[in-house]
Amino acid sequence: MPLTPTERSYLCQLADRAIRAAVEGTAVPDPADVAKEAGVELSPALQEERGAFVTLTLDGNLRGCIGYIEGIKPLVEAVIDNGAAAATGDPRFEPVTAAELDKLEIEVSALTPLVAVDGPDDIEIGRHGIHLEKGSRRAVFLPQVATEQGWNLNETLIHLCLKAKLPSNGWRMGCTMKVFEAEICPEP
Repeated sequence: MPLTPTERSYLCQLADRAIRAAVEGTAVPDPADVAKEAGVELSPALQEERGAFVTLTLDGNLRGCIGYIEGIKPLVEAVIDNGAAAATGDPRFEPVTAAELDKLEIEVSALTPLVAVDGPDDIEIGRHGIHLEKGSRRAVFLPQVATEQGWNLNETLIHLCLKAKLPSNGWRMGCTMKVFEAEICPEP
């Protein structure tokens, strides 16, 4: 079920509070308390089990990105978990510092369920995120990644294979592909 602009704004506030709590070592925010402060009702859309990613950038550079590709928790809980993890648990980066908190840009991606596709002809760059898997190797790109990087479909699949530590043309060799869409908070 689609999120309203107010609900999207609330998810960014919730992620911000979770990030600050993780960095400062304080209590995890209560989604109901943050909703009350924001004047938002905890609607069924916010409590639906959905995949969610939280992406952090600092001065235009990636600073952390963690998420659940599938809906294993209510959206509000997924945003809290992944906000904290993006700030302190992304293995590619040192943990965010207190000095960085006010400079971070926060983006929340609330995902639709994964849908299997027959191949690349079923993928629309800019609309679909892609989950690629072969054996124990897997990788995912959110829908906005290819657009932000200026990649076409072929380039996206090459980079996705490399991320999964597969040969660059691995997507042509029996990989399973699934797509999903994302509601971005804040809206681009």
